[in-house]
Amino acid sequence: MTNKTNAWALLLPLLFLSQWTFAQSPKPAPTPAQFLVRFPASKGAQFDGRLLLMLSKNDKAEPRFQIADGPETQLAFGIDVEDWKAEQLKAFNHSAFGYPIESLKNIPAGEYTVQVLLDKYQTYNRSDGKVVKLGWDRGEGRQWNQAPGNLYSKPIKIKFDPKSTKPIILDLDQEIPPIPEPADTKYVKHIKIKSERLSKFWGRDIYLGAHVLLPEGFDAHPEARYPLAIFHGHFPDDFSGWRTTPPDTTVPCTYSARFKLDCYNRIEQQEAYDFYKMWTGPNFPRMIAIEIQHATPFYDDSYAVNSQNIGPYGDAITYELIPYIEKQFRGIGQGWARFMYGGSTGGWEALAAQLFYPNEYNGCYAACPDPIDFRAYTVVDIYKDKNAYWLDSEFKKTPRPGMRDYLGHVSATLREANMRELVLGTKSRSGQQWDIWEAVYSPVGADGYPQPIWDKYTGEINPKVAEFWKENYDLAYILKRDWPKIGTSLRGKIHIYCGDMDNYYLNNAVYLMEDILKETTNPAYDGEVDYGDRAEHCWNGDHTQPNAISRLRYHRMFIPKWAKEVESRAPAGADLKSWKY
Repeated sequence: MTNKTNAWALLLPLLFLSQWTFAQSPKPAPTPAQFLVRFPASKGAQFDGRLLLMLSKNDKAEPRFQIADGPETQLAFGIDVEDWKAEQLKAFNHSAFGYPIESLKNIPAGEYTVQVLLDKYQTYNRSDGKVVKLGWDRGEGRQWNQAPGNLYSKPIKIKFDPKSTKPIILDLDQEIPPIPEPADTKYVKHIKIKSERLSKFWGRDIYLGAHVLLPEGFDAHPEARYPLAIFHGHFPDDFSGWRTTPPDTTVPCTYSARFKLDCYNRIEQQEAYDFYKMWTGPNFPRMIAIEIQHATPFYDDSYAVNSQNIGPYGDAITYELIPYIEKQFRGIGQGWARFMYGGSTGGWEALAAQLFYPNEYNGCYAACPDPIDFRAYTVVDIYKDKNAYWLDSEFKKTPRPGMRDYLGHVSATLREANMRELVLGTKSRSGQQWDIWEAVYSPVGADGYPQPIWDKYTGEINPKVAEFWKENYDLAYILKRDWPKIGTSLRGKIHIYCGDMDNYYLNNAVYLMEDILKETTNPAYDGEVDYGDRAEHCWNGDHTQPNAISRLRYHRMFIPKWAKEVESRAPAGADLKSWKY
């Protein structure tokens, strides 16, 4: 190990190597390093990845857990590293790109807690001939600050002065440990399969998983064959909302700032225990419920569709994973006996899979779905607007909002959310929301990475990419375009719910989709669109409970609802009896 004085004397040439992480920005003059980062040989020989520097004024948590879109965020800076060797120093100087302050030179002098983290990448030789470097799921669902194997430093207190010419040396000497696999129980089983389709696309073994909740009486009724309830959403570490014991009152109460509720952890446990009692009780429909694990190198899930950048996840889930589960656990194994539900990302996935595989699924319940009409890509019309970050105007510059509360108070702009992502990863590699939309919906660029829908720094929209999005992933447009072909297969299957004060303005796209659904004929869609008055993200159709409760009741809400509807859409001769006991 080199001491700090010698490192400063010997490594002056490194101080001028950093550059902007986006090509569109002007290249600043070289400046002395403020921080130098290294990792020991005991952690590996060399790595590719995204190196992150974080500074915080908040002592409540490590800096790596305090980078957010809202006003509570602390500071982060990022640089790409390739073939970075052990003991080699990497420099953060004034040109390293940051959020929410873009340059280290603009940080006020003072005392901070500082921490660095390396989000590791690996190389993929894809079947389309492209070679890309991306992260991967290690059991955590592509979370940069929690991914096992990522290196980080212990948080330390420093006095920082942007005018100082003496760098601070930080060591990546900590490693995030592996995550234990969840254990099987009487009711919950865990499966994982290698996907041949995805492995071929990515040039390495890719796995899909699921948490499977078996019905009460599964062992006692070997003759029964069961429908499949598919809950879509973000990467689940186990089956959510399920608990076989009462709430643990010995655990300290946790306050929910989002819902302004004390002891929210106990509320969650009580709801999970109540669901267990309902599921095992005499009147709950007997079926198999699953939550899918389909994290990708770009994000914690795939959006359950086929994509140029992500690969054939829609086909892999529909034709590999689901049939495997049905075979293993006595599922009926036919499209009429499968349905989907979910919220937010899961809401979009449920609706998209229903549209793209109209005969493989028999109903979707899409709550607070991600933008389902790109004329309202949150607050942007990607077809007419010229810039995503600023309202079109000749004489003034008004930022577009990115997040609000039920009264309309804005806590982050759309540009701020994208700048946070740009710090966490270039080329759509942040593992965050706007980048995964881009990765799923965009065509592949010449460099193998997704073509940007807009310039990540300036917000200027690319009309050609927008047109590609429209033809392939704008669900409202596709439904209207293809209704003459798929309408008969979709009759009665579409249910959409959204709060009219959704935090991310997702209700705007639902309004547009509803207009299209109302115009459907031969047949009429015969489904449901409903709104919650002043309800935030992610309202799911329950007018009797606040979001804090209804968000915990997806399984109990939609499984009985579908069980009542299925007889009207089941084909002649369908098994509607063996699973009713």
